[in-house]
Amino acid sequence: MAEIAVQHRSAAGSIDWSAALVAGVVAGVVFLLMEMFLMPLFGFAPTMWAPPRMIGAIGLGESALPPPATFDFGIVMVAMLIHFATSILFALAAAFLIRNLGMGAAIGVSIVAALLLYLFVFYLMTPVWPWFADARNWLSILAHVVFGAIVGWWYKARARPVTGRA
Repeated sequence: MAEIAVQHRSAAGSIDWSAALVAGVVAGVVFLLMEMFLMPLFGFAPTMWAPPRMIGAIGLGESALPPPATFDFGIVMVAMLIHFATSILFALAAAFLIRNLGMGAAIGVSIVAALLLYLFVFYLMTPVWPWFADARNWLSILAHVVFGAIVGWWYKARARPVTGRA
């Protein structure tokens, strides 16, 4: 009997890794689309390629930044690698935090975590990546809030309990 109870407790605290991975990808896609389409629309970026270039510059250095803010396959691919790797890592960490929470609390915690990520990148990391200081705006904050909400919602909606094995 004691063995069954231990297995149940262990399963309740487990993470559904596939649900977390997909939550990171889905939220990452929405975040990227918001950045690429809304930043130029509201005058925060010259073109839709400026946000991916900012991300790509994390790995490639400032030479990846505009002008010109045009499509560059190599820069965009580096940006996608960085963006989706960090999106998935964020979702895995969020899954750990929210695995035992209800839907509302999970979304709230994920939003707070995404806002902390925004503060980290756009304030604490600007000595290393100074170009992010220029991107501090309400739309970047909104994109992070939406990203966090999607991670929390997707994970809680898709996560399946892990069954213990005998």
